[in-house]
Amino acid sequence: MPRPDIAKLGIKYRRIPILSIGRDVYLDTRLILQKLELLPTTAPKLGVAEGTEQRGIERLLEVLNIDGGVFMWAAYLLPRDLPMFKDPNFFKDRADFLNNTDALSQTSPAAKYEALNDLRNVFELLETTLLADGRDWILKTDSPSLADIEAVWPLHWISGLPGALPPDNISKTQYPKVFAWIERFDQAVSAAGAKLGKAPSLSGEEAAETIVGASYFETQDGKVHESEPLAEVLGLKKGEGVVVYPLDSGSSRKDSGVLLSFDSKEVVFETKADMPGSPAVRVHAPRHGFRVIRDDQASRL
Repeated sequence: MPRPDIAKLGIKYRRIPILSIGRDVYLDTRLILQKLELLPTTAPKLGVAEGTEQRGIERLLEVLNIDGGVFMWAAYLLPRDLPMFKDPNFFKDRADFLNNTDALSQTSPAAKYEALNDLRNVFELLETTLLADGRDWILKTDSPSLADIEAVWPLHWISGLPGALPPDNISKTQYPKVFAWIERFDQAVSAAGAKLGKAPSLSGEEAAETIVGASYFETQDGKVHESEPLAEVLGLKKGEGVVVYPLDSGSSRKDSGVLLSFDSKEVVFETKADMPGSPAVRVHAPRHGFRVIRDDQASRL
């Protein structure tokens, strides 16, 4: 549903979570995980070194779940007796957010079973390859790694919803190693949460005030790489207005701001918070999965 707390920061983007480090706000879990990995900490990193075979596995699992359609396949399997499907406002909002009413209404009789088959193939892939030798974690680590996070999240979500997965197709019987791995991950997350203790909670208003009152986390020496093909074609320039929005879901909510930096991995723009004085907030989004256009081109969309 619409997120007024995020809107206070001058951000229309709707998917959660988002991350704020000071007055820098990061969109999309992929970018969030990358930024968290860069934070100075005494705790061991979850990711693996660049240029390694394990890094390749980690990235491929990310691509499988995000670009391969795993999350959308899981959405097709949501039980239609869930309370949310009885709320017409929720249904209308989700259909707009997903850019796809079929995933919710199942107007195509075959859609659910096509999705079931595709999702079953993902379970089979993990059962017969990466988890086949009985390892606890994807990369044979002592504890969950970023590769486990990239692989597990849609499977953890859908397997936790009663009635979503037909037991004669996807269950502990057919895929014991995958379900044991999901359970281990759940236990590891619970243990980590217990160790950290209860996090303090803030209201949306308090969070927004904290963010705009903080200093920036990243330096402001970013540049627009005008040799980037898209920047060259569109004529993107630092300091000019841009429109940024996700391509897969939530694309009807487009953000506008002043372009600060642009390269092959990330776009950074400045927006104004809907608060007294209109303080600036710096917003970061990954290039992959997001569209960037000049604001004078937005009327053509």
